[in-house]
Order: sequence, then C-alpha cells, then structure tokens
Amino acid sequence: MRKHDEIPPERMSPWRRQLGHIIFDHHTPGSKAFDVVLLVAIVLGVLVVMLESVKSFNASHGQLLKTAEWVFTILFTLEYVLRLIASPKPLRYAFSFYGIVDFLSFIPTYIEPFFVGAHFLLVIRILRLMRLFRILKMMQYVGQGNQLMRALRASRPKIIVFMFFVVVLVVILGAIMYIVESPMNKNFSSIPTSVYWAVVTLTTVGYGDITPVTVLGKIISVAVMLMGYAIIAVPTGIVIGEMEAGRTITRDAEVPCPRCHAKGHASDARFCRHCGGALHKPGGE
Repeated sequence: MRKHDEIPPERMSPWRRQLGHIIFDHHTPGSKAFDVVLLVAIVLGVLVVMLESVKSFNASHGQLLKTAEWVFTILFTLEYVLRLIASPKPLRYAFSFYGIVDFLSFIPTYIEPFFVGAHFLLVIRILRLMRLFRILKMMQYVGQGNQLMRALRASRPKIIVFMFFVVVLVVILGAIMYIVESPMNKNFSSIPTSVYWAVVTLTTVGYGDITPVTVLGKIISVAVMLMGYAIIAVPTGIVIGEMEAGRTITRDAEVPCPRCHAKGHASDARFCRHCGGALHKPGGE
C-alpha cells in the first residue's frame, strides 16, 4: 500500500493509540483479555452456524440461533470497525489476509436477504482462529510449514510419476479381478467397478461394499492389501528425503566464510561470493 495511506503515530489521538495496543498487541492484560474474548466468540459463532445446518435442531431452536447469529455478526462488525480506527495503516489492514477474513466473517449475514443460504458462508470465521499463531507465539512453527511446502514442491515430479504408476496398477488389478470374479460375483459388474474395488483395497480403506467370493480372488485381495502398505510409504519417503535435502542446503548456506564471515552461499559453493575466500563446509569438505 502507498506510504501516504499510513497515519503517523504522533497524529493519532491517545485513545486511538490505546485502542491499538488493546487490539493489536498480545502482551498487556487488556490485550490478552481481548484476545480470549475474541477467540471464544469465534468458536461460538462457528458453532452457531454449524447447528443451523442441523435441521432437527434448527426446527426447535431456530429463533435462538438466529438471534445468536445476529449478536455475533454485530460483535464482529464492531470489532472490524475498531480495527480500522485503531490501525495506523487502515487500508493495508483492510486488504490484508486477516482483514479480508475479518470482513467475510460478518458480511454474509447482511447479504442473506439477497442471496439465500449465504449465511452458511459464515463458517469462514474458523479461519480467524489462525490468530492463535500470533497470540500463542506459534509463528516460529510457520517456518516448519514453509519447509514442508518446499519439500512437497520439490517432490512433485517424483510423486506425479508414482501416481501414474498407481493408476496403471489399479486399472490392471481391476481388470484382473473382473475376469476372476465377474462370472460368480455380481458385485464385480464392470471393470470401472473393479477398479474402484482395487483403489479401496490398495489404500487399505476397505469399505466392504464389494468383496471377492472366489479363492483366487481372495488370494489376489490379500496380495493387494499387503502391496498397499508398501505403496503408502513411498510418497512419505519421497517427501522426507526432500525435506532432509532442504535441511542440508540450509545448513550449508548458513556456513560463514572464515575470512569475511558472510553467509547465504549456494549449497555447492566452494568460494565466498563476497571476498573469494575458500569455504569450509561441515564435515571438513
């Protein structure tokens, strides 16, 4: 956002600064009390929306749920307005992730008369619980999540090849089971149905809606079940391998140059990109 959208702190009135401390800080008793009340309201607001979708409960307590929904809507609307007032960068807050989520947490109630069923979108209030990461000082774990996402992206080519292999495998298994079972078992009525059985069995879900009756079919089923345990472990191993490789690269990048102490070198770098000095990697390389 442009810099002139920011209100200098010295130009904010004392009560606005105090309000900002209560709403945006998480260390003072007042701000902690505000956070607790807000989180409780978010949980209860989501619970109200969920109970409204239960027809039997809504039929007997519909008016109470409607009243509660409007109470939470007015509460979250007031909170949103107070955040805009207390923020030194109101436009930046309004268009930030949290600002958009805060806005979506109450606006569906107001547009419900024009779009029937829109109030069920209020379940998006659950996203507001992400503030727990800041309130409980859990932002340090976000880095771990980013590391996992990087590992998943790096694993994508291998996982795509693996999934292609699995698709081919279940089609072959489905065709085999159709040939073996269809003469005596009406559940295996077509190859697509047999492929569905193969997917359910290979993933060890085992709904039990389609089961083999022939001896050969049961033997194949046992083999597919055992094969499923091995297959499930493959993508896990791929991702873990990429995560370990990422940690190695990170460790290498953090090795300081012995001459100028600069960091941030490529994992395969042998010389410092600042002073040209030789780098000594962990393990004496």
